[in-house]
Amino acid sequence: MNDFSISMALVDYIPVVCFAMASIILLRDLYAKMSKSAFALFAAGVIDVTIAGALKATWKLLYASGACNFEALDHMFFPVQSIGFLLAGIGILLMLTQKQSNAAMLAVAPPVFSGTFVFVGIMVAGLGVLDAVLCVFAVKLKKPWIIAILVLSFVCSLGMGYLSSQNFTQAAMNWVAEGVNVVGQGALLVSTILLHKNGLSDLELRKGEKA
Repeated sequence: MNDFSISMALVDYIPVVCFAMASIILLRDLYAKMSKSAFALFAAGVIDVTIAGALKATWKLLYASGACNFEALDHMFFPVQSIGFLLAGIGILLMLTQKQSNAAMLAVAPPVFSGTFVFVGIMVAGLGVLDAVLCVFAVKLKKPWIIAILVLSFVCSLGMGYLSSQNFTQAAMNWVAEGVNVVGQGALLVSTILLHKNGLSDLELRKGEKA
């Protein structure tokens, strides 16, 4: 049996809110730079990740409060979050590379598999691309020190991805996972705020061109 408390469940909403806020900032700043297809992929991805996190936090809250044990909310978290990161990574990469072919995007659409290893790979690929593109933005804005914050976010997210794939039953280990998740998503929020304040919305990807 999982050892969840109501306080732990409530803390689980913090990284969800941080990620959602960071996503909103990026969606607003990058909208004019993206093709409709790339924006749709990116938006669908970050929405998937946000919903997956919110549903898992809700499962923990329902379980901790004794209302019910709706395990489907827990089981869907990892695959939905992983595919969400992949879609977001594809969308933001298309914006940077100017590739707008619908056929190409459909070709990389992930099929549904079972098995933790597949979803770990999907999450790492999508998250890696997302953070790499944000690092490119930091360099273009001449704020390379923001990369350190993005690296921290990426490392914590990888750690959280591993921890999410484990079946922890002790409260102490669940608190460790919560702490890693809060730091990771908090770092992502801080980095996006800094990119926004330093002119991300006005950044030209290629002189005289728009995605």
